[in-house]
Amino acid sequence: MLDNQPRGTICIEDIEIGMSRSLQKTVTDRDIELFAEVSTDRNPVHLDEAYARDTMFEGRIAHGMLTASLISAVIGEQLPGHGTVYLGQSLKFMAPVRPGDVVCAEVKVTSIDHAKRRVTLETHCTVGNTVVLKGEALVLAPSRKFD
Repeated sequence: MLDNQPRGTICIEDIEIGMSRSLQKTVTDRDIELFAEVSTDRNPVHLDEAYARDTMFEGRIAHGMLTASLISAVIGEQLPGHGTVYLGQSLKFMAPVRPGDVVCAEVKVTSIDHAKRRVTLETHCTVGNTVVLKGEALVLAPSRKFD
């Protein structure tokens, strides 16, 4: 399930404090396997149910950075969108994401530096009412002046 809002670009000239965008995605076993392959992070807590049952998580979990990548998807596809350059991202992992969980990733504009085209975004991911990840992103937004 990928319930993404319209894709495209919101230029710095049109961004306002408080604007937000989000997406929802069901994290599948295949997503976790593909992320392990691409990242080369094959920690058995992600891939081996028997191993993971004996950990503090009591079962398999998705990679934290897989969850964080959904924030990147919202930023790169929706707010600000196409042409955005990531400058930084802080992350705090609050709770595990498990195969089958529906993750909602959301970004919200908290400050804008028009002169430098920089936008600060509050970022978080939830599963139901549980915040599983939170942080802040700094991005360089596209501008109509550079089209």
